[in-house]
Amino acid sequence: MEKVNHWSPGAAGSPEKELSPTVVDIENEKDPLDMSQYKMGKVIERPPTKTGLLMKKWGLPASIICFVLFSFIFNFESLDQKAQYMLGLFVACIVLWVTESIPNYLTSIALIVSVILLDIVSQKAALSVLGHQIIWLNIAAFILASALVKTRLAERVALLFIVKYGKNSGSIFLSFIAVNLILSAFINATAAKAALLMPIFMVVSAVYGASGTKTNNFARNLILHNLLMINAGCNAFLTGSGANLVAAGMMVGAGASLYYFDWLLAGLPITIALGIFTYIIGVKFIFPLTKEDEQPKLEGGMDSIKNALDGLGKIQWNEIKAAIIFLTVLAFWATDKLHGVHPTMIALIGSIVMLAPQTKLITWNDVDLPWHLLIFSAGAYAIGAGLKETQIMEIAITNMMNAMGMESMSYFSLYTILTGIFIASHWIFQSKTMRTVIFIPIVIGIAQAMEYDILSLALPVALCINVCWTFPFNSKPAALLYGTNKYTMGETWRYGLWTSIFTWLLMLVAGQTWLVWIGISPGFF
Repeated sequence: MEKVNHWSPGAAGSPEKELSPTVVDIENEKDPLDMSQYKMGKVIERPPTKTGLLMKKWGLPASIICFVLFSFIFNFESLDQKAQYMLGLFVACIVLWVTESIPNYLTSIALIVSVILLDIVSQKAALSVLGHQIIWLNIAAFILASALVKTRLAERVALLFIVKYGKNSGSIFLSFIAVNLILSAFINATAAKAALLMPIFMVVSAVYGASGTKTNNFARNLILHNLLMINAGCNAFLTGSGANLVAAGMMVGAGASLYYFDWLLAGLPITIALGIFTYIIGVKFIFPLTKEDEQPKLEGGMDSIKNALDGLGKIQWNEIKAAIIFLTVLAFWATDKLHGVHPTMIALIGSIVMLAPQTKLITWNDVDLPWHLLIFSAGAYAIGAGLKETQIMEIAITNMMNAMGMESMSYFSLYTILTGIFIASHWIFQSKTMRTVIFIPIVIGIAQAMEYDILSLALPVALCINVCWTFPFNSKPAALLYGTNKYTMGETWRYGLWTSIFTWLLMLVAGQTWLVWIGISPGFF
């Protein structure tokens, strides 16, 4: 495609400035460094692969067949008819979400209607999921992120970040690992982290040849690895996620002694190792990078980004105001254990300040709010409510454990099975808190029955809580970053499968080494 040089305009809604020459396609006339174009409010479709077309064609009939089979044909003695309906809906939704035969938000709407008509969940409960505090946290996070883009603070931070650390593709990946760990220490809202970092992903991807609807292995690795670290980074800190605090409360309530430092000492080294090794696995084996992939594609390479940064000029007062508000929100998020105010309330207060006419930062029209993703999330929470109401997962896990005869297993066998099952469970659960509430008490009970120290089994399992990055419905960041359109459902499944397996193997190694050295695990042999 023919390339031309031109001077990119400023972000939408701000005075146009002459920036550095950048390279764009004549076909779409979009500057890949202009962050205002990366809006989540519009659904952008990338042409599907041959496999994708086949899945789209047969996904709907396959889902209907699955619903009939699991609702009426396959009878499970431990499930009543309501639970059978829920199992059928669950399998049907998985098929529709994976095949994308219809848009994921339409699947969610159909699910909400179905759980009401089949009398699985009351209408009030099913329709209230869009009022869930996490949904409101998502909305507030997008408002905050929109202010960072509108004021061009996000653009400045992105360019500064790339200029400082973007010496080569390897240093870019490693620097993102560090940034994700730093953010995880202060922010327990993974959606907020994803919304903050997403514009940076898109700019760096554009520099390396994945602008607009284009994608490549560099973009796949960059975004999927950051999705992994946005979630896995939470495992390093007791306050990294609300589910971590739930697990810690259960362990302490059962008589264990667990402090912030204990969790940090156990989790941080494992999380750092996970970040480094999954990066290597991704770029070497899952989506291999060639020498060509590792070279910037924009004319002038990284020099064009340096010039673009210079073109922003001195930092503006609006950028300073946005930074002050956002850093204040981060500070309150980081200290919520001290003041007791929920992160959702803090985010909403910050959003009010951002939108207030007195601050002169943004208006509602400037907010990039992806309603299709929020509706999709509401459907995910509705299916969670149905699973909880019918107790399908609790029954399945209990029966599976009884069938395995865990009461006679060795510590190594228990450690291996419990961490493996918990990691694999994220493929079907959309809520890590739900996984925690269901699974951690079972692990604690097994440890007590076998007379092992509670932390020796429960803490390693808890260090896997935030493994939730395989499917878009597994976590809010997964749903958000899937909207970047840089990878398919099949590609995220492939990446998630192999990195989940590696996470499990890493936990096994840690159980015989690091966790033994710090006194958590008694060792396998």
